[in-house]
Amino acid sequence: MSGTAPARPPRTAGSAVRRRLLTPVRRGVERLDRPVRDGLVRLLTVTALLSVLLLLARRTVQLPHGTGLVTAYGVAVLTGTACLLYLAYAEYDDPAVRPLRRRARGHAGFPALPARPRVSFLLAVKDEAGHVAACVRSMAASDCPDLQIVVVDDGSRDGTGEILDALGEELGITVLRLERNLGKKAALVRGCALADGDVLVFTDSDCLVAPDAVRRCVEAMVRHPDLGAVSGHCRALNADSGLLARMQDVWYEGQFRVAKAAESALGAVTCVSGPLAAFRREAVINYLPAWAEDRFLGAPFRFATDRQLTGYVLGQAWRGRKLKRRHAGSPFVRDEDHPERRWLVAYSRSARVWTNVPARWRPFLRQQVRWKKSFVRNLFFTGAFMWRRGPGPALLYYGHALWVLAAPVLVFWHLVWAPLHWAAAGPTLLYLCGVLLKGTLWGLAYRIDHPGDPHWRHRPLMSLLSCCVLAWLLPWAALTLRRATWTRSPV
Repeated sequence: MSGTAPARPPRTAGSAVRRRLLTPVRRGVERLDRPVRDGLVRLLTVTALLSVLLLLARRTVQLPHGTGLVTAYGVAVLTGTACLLYLAYAEYDDPAVRPLRRRARGHAGFPALPARPRVSFLLAVKDEAGHVAACVRSMAASDCPDLQIVVVDDGSRDGTGEILDALGEELGITVLRLERNLGKKAALVRGCALADGDVLVFTDSDCLVAPDAVRRCVEAMVRHPDLGAVSGHCRALNADSGLLARMQDVWYEGQFRVAKAAESALGAVTCVSGPLAAFRREAVINYLPAWAEDRFLGAPFRFATDRQLTGYVLGQAWRGRKLKRRHAGSPFVRDEDHPERRWLVAYSRSARVWTNVPARWRPFLRQQVRWKKSFVRNLFFTGAFMWRRGPGPALLYYGHALWVLAAPVLVFWHLVWAPLHWAAAGPTLLYLCGVLLKGTLWGLAYRIDHPGDPHWRHRPLMSLLSCCVLAWLLPWAALTLRRATWTRSPV
């Protein structure tokens, strides 16, 4: 594995022709004034999505009696998808490229970062001898100036520590080796005790970071002092390792390019994802003890929970003072106490990172269970204040939460109960068609961004996998919340 970006899929003759035809149009659009260009994008986006909504309305009136509630749910999901696509393509701005249209209340009063801030780039690792060298080398290859790299070995037993020691001498990075395994959050917090950056950036041990990715996140924060955190854009590093990996790669693209972009347009990205997560020091440093010592249902919650750390940035105006009082004896609170602010959280499409996704079913399902446990835990924290962020962010957050919580019930009704109790297969077929339609919308969004790339066809398959398999994992995750480990399984 090398530290270079994965090669792009080969281009076909047809895609070359399409590029030649579309290039003059794109150049013409780029020469328009920004208000005119934004208006044109909105018009085209609304026109495309309106046809989908009209189709849904037409089909809804033809549905059989007795399916009203589940049908309303399906129409709401597809309508929500259309709204996400609108926000992502008509309202999103990459904060590393141009000024955001949406700003925080009183954003002029937020403390400005230096023009060249000190940046601390942190990684916690346990038993990752096969990946850690490539990851650390990609961190060291960053073109971000004034960069401090801190790597924490969380009690590895497979030779990872020795690899890190050698890299520390070669690359001049700081290596902290813990004799006892503390868990990823606590290990990262130990590393933060050594970090002196104005910006704290985290990555995962199975990732490769583009050379300009950290700099772009930092530039976004320098340009926008009201940004408390920025998420990068993640794709699969091993997308060529099989169908399951290719499906996840296309899914990752949509989750970042569409879902996070839509949230970013409203200044409220709810999960600054672990592969590349950048935080203003003032926005997060006081809440690291709460993160490391997080408890849920009376027991320590050891999962890394990127959502939870993001929640401290989004909700500190309402929850921050209480959290700081609870951990007042920690040096992270005692030595530098920062005021609670209504930070914005954004996503930068141009800050690229690649991660190894599970290529086999068992590790994939274990990963999904971990993510659903983090979702459940965070719902009780972020869900308690997200309504205060405004109607747009609240609608996106609670709408997504409702979709996740209702999915197991709807899947059971359509795929188990309805076939057993209905003579006709209409409700089941209609549900599966709706799932495929939603996946096709996401797939077409992928194709717009990647013309000529045939992998967009995998997105409807991912939607079927989500409804037929992954939805069943939520009840299991809720029942096994206390089983916690952060060690990664082989891909």
